Parts: sequence; structure tokens; C-alpha cells
Amino acid sequence: MPEISLHDALTQALTTQLEPVTLELVDDSAAHAGHAGARSGAHFNLRIVSTRFAGLPRISRHRLVYDALRPWMAEGVHALAIDARTPDEV
Repeated sequence: MPEISLHDALTQALTTQLEPVTLELVDDSAAHAGHAGARSGAHFNLRIVSTRFAGLPRISRHRLVYDALRPWMAEGVHALAIDARTPDEV
């Protein structure tokens, strides 16, 4: 069985745990070539819309995202920019 890419693993974890209405995960690593952190992991931009964020402040929404991606945050992901919204905020 082929190994799943980091992008696909992150997408799968976010989909399973946060049940997003919209999920856009962009690997922006190439734009960070030469940056010290580029050697230790990937850079991603995430735009996610989920009803799970309803009533939560921004920091709590980010915690839910980081909790879903915990296995990859210590290894594989160097930077993650998060835009987390509810369907009403789109």
C-alpha cells in the first residue's frame, strides 16, 4: 500500500475530527525555501469552515485544529496559518 502524503494525512485528520463544510489546505513550503524552518518541516495555509467552531473564540478554534493535527505538529509541520470560521461567518 502506498504511503499517504503529509497533505493528505492532514486533510484526512481535519475532515474526520472537525467535519468541515469547506477545507482548503495549501502546502506553501516552496515559498519558504531557504528559511531555517524549511529544513525541519512543511509550511501550510489552512482555511476551514465548520459548525464545530460555533460559539468558540479564535484561540479555541485553533486549539481544535492543533488537537486534530497533533501527531504531525511535532514532526512534519513547521508552520500552519489558520483561518477557522463557522458557516455563518463565510
